[in-house]
Amino acid sequence: MRRNSCVVVGAGIAGVMTALHLQRRGEQVTLIDRWEPGHARAASTDYNRVIRAISGRDEFYTRWARESRAMWLEMQAESGQNLMYECGALILATEGHCDWEDSTAETFDKVGVPYYKFTPDEVRARFPQFKVDEIKYALFEPEAGLLMAHRCVITALKMFKDAGGVVKRGTVTTDTQERPLLDGQPIRADLIVIATGAWMSEMFPKTIKTISAIMGINVLYTSTPDGSDAFDMENMPCWIDHGQGSFGIPSSEGSGVKAAVVIPNTPIDINNDERLIEKASLAKTRTYIRHRLPGLIGQRVVDSKFNQVILTPDTHFIVDWHPVHENVLFAGGCSGHLFKHGPVFGNFVAGVATRDYGTADRFKIANRRKLSPKESPSGR
Repeated sequence: MRRNSCVVVGAGIAGVMTALHLQRRGEQVTLIDRWEPGHARAASTDYNRVIRAISGRDEFYTRWARESRAMWLEMQAESGQNLMYECGALILATEGHCDWEDSTAETFDKVGVPYYKFTPDEVRARFPQFKVDEIKYALFEPEAGLLMAHRCVITALKMFKDAGGVVKRGTVTTDTQERPLLDGQPIRADLIVIATGAWMSEMFPKTIKTISAIMGINVLYTSTPDGSDAFDMENMPCWIDHGQGSFGIPSSEGSGVKAAVVIPNTPIDINNDERLIEKASLAKTRTYIRHRLPGLIGQRVVDSKFNQVILTPDTHFIVDWHPVHENVLFAGGCSGHLFKHGPVFGNFVAGVATRDYGTADRFKIANRRKLSPKESPSGR
């Protein structure tokens, strides 16, 4: 059987995983990025990311997250790299605003995801790092945890190259008909997968920009207290705090405690803006730490990250063919919760790309609409 010539554009987690699975299916794949894979502008970079099955009432993503967890562990065993730490994830349900958390518990019961439901006093006893005065209850998913994000991308890239894949540096743009060009020339390939994250929007103004928004996310890493291991991943879980618009990760491999307070609609010019933390975000994060993690009051910020995410109205991914160019497949669309799904997402895209099956309705470009927090898998 003739091997297809495949080009995957974008070497973030979506692109690398898609390229790896296509190569392992027997295709001949070239992976192209403007910069070195794992570069600091990519949404997939950073020290770590949360992996959890918590998805509200959405059984699809709940099952995908569980499948992806197993695949991450397989990759970890195959590579010998520490890719994932199962420190658990704590979701804090704020009094009077628990619809998403209530739905998550029901979904976990249906799907069979292990979890505990803690009262505020039980949270204080088990995880005294958190101040939970206004919390109604908390869900704890013990098999959740964190992924070492940059290491995951680089490890998957090595697996791709070891399987015979080719990595090239180059700039892919589009012409007025949205036909992909490499360094100004049309790309000649049986298949072109576009996995360029936030850059997908500007590359495809007619097709993708109309159903996506770009926003910046400010992330701060705070030092742990002198002589204390209370905020290390061995003693503290990742957490999600929708009532405060925040999430975080305990200190892993000496990183410091990661906390992100999402400021809605933070604009970012992905080509020209410096990746620097805004003063407003610094102040807001410190206010949040005083409220939720009083043991970190007075500790210094030791690192930071300002990155971009591309969001669809319904927060579902995009895995669909270009309406005009039948060999162009989009893969991405919601980097806010794509990373943890990386292995299963890449495997799924590879199957759509080789036309072993069609895409899911939720991943199609057409008929996108904004979901309510109750409906949204991300709770926003």
